[in-house]
Order: sequence, then C-alpha cells, then structure tokens
Amino acid sequence: MSPDDFLTAFDSPPGALQRVSRLTRRIVAPNPGAFTYTGTCSYIIGEGEVAIIDPGPADASHIEALLAAVAGERLRYVLVTHTHRDHSPAARILAEKTGATIAGCAPYAPPPDLAVTGPGLDASHDKSYAPDLLLADGGQLSFGGLSIEAVATPGHTTNHLCFALAEEATLFTGDHVMGWATTVIAPPDGSMSEYFASLEKLRWRNDRLYWPAHGGPVKEPQRYLRALLHHRRQREAAILERLEAGDETIAVIVARIYEGFDARLQRAAALSVFAHLEDLIERGLARCDGPATLEARYFRGERVANSE
Repeated sequence: MSPDDFLTAFDSPPGALQRVSRLTRRIVAPNPGAFTYTGTCSYIIGEGEVAIIDPGPADASHIEALLAAVAGERLRYVLVTHTHRDHSPAARILAEKTGATIAGCAPYAPPPDLAVTGPGLDASHDKSYAPDLLLADGGQLSFGGLSIEAVATPGHTTNHLCFALAEEATLFTGDHVMGWATTVIAPPDGSMSEYFASLEKLRWRNDRLYWPAHGGPVKEPQRYLRALLHHRRQREAAILERLEAGDETIAVIVARIYEGFDARLQRAAALSVFAHLEDLIERGLARCDGPATLEARYFRGERVANSE
C-alpha cells in the first residue's frame, strides 16, 4: 500500500452537521490528533427515531452539536464500536439527557499481561463505559424502520465492533478500517492475528461503502481490504527480512523499516512491529529469547539463548 492508496481528502469541519447519505448524518468532534486525524466522526442514523454511532469524547461542544442535530427526534440508541476515550465517553451523557439506550461493545477488561507494554494503553480506554445492551456478533437492533447488525471485529481492541446498516448496505467500521491511515494494533489489548481474521471476515460481506470513525468513507471496500491485507503482509515480510539480517530488537527494526516516520507515531510503530512479532511467533516463523516484550530479542528460526 502506497500513500496514494490512502483517502486523505476530507472536508467535514468539526461541529458541522453534514448529511452524507439519505439515512446518515455526520458530525466530527473537535479532537484532531496524530491518531484521530481531524477528529472522531459521530454518525446519526435514521429520521424521527434515530441512533448515534460512536458519540465521541465527553466534549461539551460536541455533545451540544449532537443534541441540536437530533432535536425534535427520538434518540433510541447510542452505539459504541469500542471503548477508546475518543469514541465512548459521550455515550453516558447523551443517554442521561435523552433517555437513549447505550448499546454495543463490551466494557473494557484490562488484559492480564498489561505490564508487557505498560499502563499507557490502559489509560486510553474509557473505564466508566457501561452499556445497557451488550451486542454480540450478529446481534441486531431495529428502530424507525431500520436495522443495525453488530459485526465483531477484534484486533484494534479485543472488544471492537462494526455496525452494518442493512437499508444502505453500509458498514460503520470504527477504527477497524479507515481510509486515511492504517489501524494501530497495540498488544496486549490489540492482536495482529485477530486483526487479520477480522479483515478476512469483512471480505465475505457485501457492504458497498464503509463509514470509518476518522476521515472520509471507503468507497471501494473490497479493493481497499485487499490493499490493507497486502500492506500488512509486506510489513510482515520486511520484519522477517530484518530478523534474517540479524536485527534482534524492536527499536532497531522500527528504525530500519519506518525511516522518515512521524516522530509522534514512533511508539505506535514499535507496538505494530511487536504485534506482528507476536503473530509470527504464534505461527512458528519467529522466535524470542524469553517472554515476548517490547525490549526482548527476536530472531528467525530456532536459537539457543546465551547462557551468560
């Protein structure tokens, strides 16, 4: 995947209500950043009786914009794809103000091996999120004559869901598939093997359009999924090549294969390489001296650790 494959043109200013399809409106939250692009896209689905997908951060101006957009309508559901703090915190506030039901992903559960990458990732989750209705894979909701189906897509996080709108054959992909950049996979909550499986799962679907939680739509989903998978396999091959060349640490591998990368994203790059290495170890294509961590030594094939 080259930079030309990314869909970086996006003309939706924060706070502006835009109708993006007959059944879908969008408001972007004012939380731009290296991981959020121009901000979190909150989607309003339906007319009269509506749902909001990914309500975003607990930002007062964003919440007011969402409430103004649905004034005179009944907000039935607030749907959450996953519990990162740029997606779910506004859910409880909207529910308290409107009586809406919070539905969607499971609450965040800290992984038992959280110390592998440190507490920073744990802090990125909204631990106060508590859904009224937990949706499993294939779970469905009906409101205002519309149907939403939950599609389990772990990888970016263990609890990640996408939401399919049957009436428009569209999929709201959260952070699982985004047009502007590749998804961050950060162990231990993130899993590269689960992410690969979730991408393959979407290839069996017939959604004609994706609405990500950051950036604009993905208009050719199947072509883009193939490009994403190819990109990840290329990255995997590059990591194996560096191991073959004798590079043993994640820091050295990142410096070699992410030359000229945005300094703000260096830790994300390290976590991505770590996720690939976890997957390669599971598949028997790489080995590690001791437990797999960010600071461990990695290599191709069998090797006996030094007995120093």
